Amino acid sequence: MITAQPDKARLFRSLHTLAGPLALANAWDVASARVIESAGAPAIATTSAGVAWSLGSPDGDALAREQALELISRITAAVAVPVTADIEGGYGQDAADIAETVTGVLAAGAVGVNIEDGTRPPGELATRLAVARRTADRAGADLFLNARIDTYLFGLGDPDTRLAETLSRARMYVDAGADGIFVPGVTDTTTIAALAKDIAVPLNVMAGPGAPTVAELGALGVARVSLGSGVAQAAYAAARRAARELFDSGDYGSLADGIAFPELNALFSGTR
Repeated sequence: MITAQPDKARLFRSLHTLAGPLALANAWDVASARVIESAGAPAIATTSAGVAWSLGSPDGDALAREQALELISRITAAVAVPVTADIEGGYGQDAADIAETVTGVLAAGAVGVNIEDGTRPPGELATRLAVARRTADRAGADLFLNARIDTYLFGLGDPDTRLAETLSRARMYVDAGADGIFVPGVTDTTTIAALAKDIAVPLNVMAGPGAPTVAELGALGVARVSLGSGVAQAAYAAARRAARELFDSGDYGSLADGIAFPELNALFSGTR
């Protein structure tokens, strides 16, 4: 079992390969992290949306930093594999805020973070990435910085120049210290291949129904595949189906696919 953070950080970096892309079924609480780990996950990634929803907040930089950090700490304490945390835009407005968030993430035991640009000017995320890199370096920590570019996810700018804009942002973010580039919202193979060809660091995409398989994405040049908030959404859909079935027909058939109580309970029988 790997226990030291530097060892976990090295392992996490090594998992980004084209031959076998790092597949991440994103967790949002300790239970989902333990279930995903028990299914064979080599690493755990959090989903900021799922975390926010589980704590009663909407996604989109609405969650308090302290709540996010406490959840990250609980997850890292509960699993043996490396953990990378989605910290949205960094949970803050200025360099001092970003530094405080990254310091807290390191103290929580995570080996990586996702930081997104959203609708911010690209230069602002570049600044945040540079602050995150300096903060980790000063702490002597190996932190994998994954920069999320939201041009495709949010449909930003002119579709005819979106690829060029995405690649321009990617170069800026890598220069600022990013170790990986995450471009959610892209599923067509031509665009994915073009991104992988011109991005010098591991490319991360978000997958879901209709997307190429993990192996197919690896062949296109993708080194990391995330499910984002999809697993949390599917879990909440299961809760809604069970509730509607109970309230509408008085039946319980949708519960048949649940994890057996002894199996689920056993995931929490020991301490780490």
